[in-house]
Amino acid sequence: MTDLAPTVVELVACPVRPEPEGRLPEMPFRQNAWTPQEVATLETGFRADIPLAEIAAALGRGLAGVRDKVATLGLRRHSQRPWTPDEDNWLSRHYGSRATADVAADLGRACSAVYARAGVLGLTEGNPPRWTSWEDAQLRAGYAAAVPIAQIAILIGRPLSGTASRANSLGLRHPAKPPDWTEAEAMLTLSLAEEGHRYGHIASLLVEAGYCERSKIAIKAILQRLGYGRGWGRSWTPEEDALLTLAYREGKSLTPLLTRFGRTRYSIRWRSEYLGLRGTHAMRDGFRGGPVWSDDDIATLRALYGKIPMTELATRMGRTKASLFTRANNLGLVHGYQKPWTDDERHALKRAYNNGVAFADVVTALGRNHAAVHKYAQKMGLLFGRRPRCTPPPTLDQILAMEDIAGDKP
Repeated sequence: MTDLAPTVVELVACPVRPEPEGRLPEMPFRQNAWTPQEVATLETGFRADIPLAEIAAALGRGLAGVRDKVATLGLRRHSQRPWTPDEDNWLSRHYGSRATADVAADLGRACSAVYARAGVLGLTEGNPPRWTSWEDAQLRAGYAAAVPIAQIAILIGRPLSGTASRANSLGLRHPAKPPDWTEAEAMLTLSLAEEGHRYGHIASLLVEAGYCERSKIAIKAILQRLGYGRGWGRSWTPEEDALLTLAYREGKSLTPLLTRFGRTRYSIRWRSEYLGLRGTHAMRDGFRGGPVWSDDDIATLRALYGKIPMTELATRMGRTKASLFTRANNLGLVHGYQKPWTDDERHALKRAYNNGVAFADVVTALGRNHAAVHKYAQKMGLLFGRRPRCTPPPTLDQILAMEDIAGDKP
């Protein structure tokens, strides 16, 4: 059986659930066991941001025991900085549709804080439902009949990865799974790897030799089980060791060795540590992915950093933006705002606050980043609360034309 008819809705009838026989075993008594009242007190105090030391004193338990119970219950502290309604609205609109790292950067918070707040707001997905006896029965019958795993997953309504994981936990083995490695096949794979062949080519050579088709992951796993070396297996030659030692001794740049050896920087670093060369190079930045920073490059960075877009500056200097940010951070340079605030924007921010305009509408009118506007508003002492949004949102000119409630002059 290799395919399922469209009318097939189950492979086997659901088995009868076993009835419990006899009395249920009693839980052994432990003097230090947590009572339900203690657990409730811990959860209430933890969610109220009460220090763990005070919770431990109230419960009459040690601090280490309270911390261990917090970890067991999966409780997590929220951010020390309280979340504002505007941040909650922003998170509700963008969580799940954008990368969490980008959302965290916009809000100026850590990813862990964003995940925790999303859980509080009910934006995260819950755990999948437990496997039922009917699903396990279909899984066993499908594996016994050699039905493809993808079709079994569609039949029971589970993802492919979850179906395969459940079958593995039940000890099921699909008939279409390749047989175990024989000693001859494993030794041939090892010899091909020692000759310098890549995993994909090794798989093709195994098929040509009459063995079954193997994936690159399976080949890598068997080589690791046989104690094969780092990377994909090309051993270091005495000539490479001599060139690497010479580069360290004479203080030469190690970057050309990437192309000369055909190796990654991690492989070269590992080999230099193995040879005892780490820390002996004459130049602190001898091993670089880009050119060495000169005095002229540093002067250019000091003069233009934060004054022109980073993409333009990176193109002009022939470097990546990441390298510019790293060097500027080491030099203690402050980037500041990408675009300075104008008088009209400052007046618009004040008038929007005085006239009850929603913060999200202000961000749209200003055309700036949410976090940048929020930070600047806090500096001005303007704390926007929960306000209704306008449809359509007002423009910058419309906000400037609003009534001057607080005597602000544009």
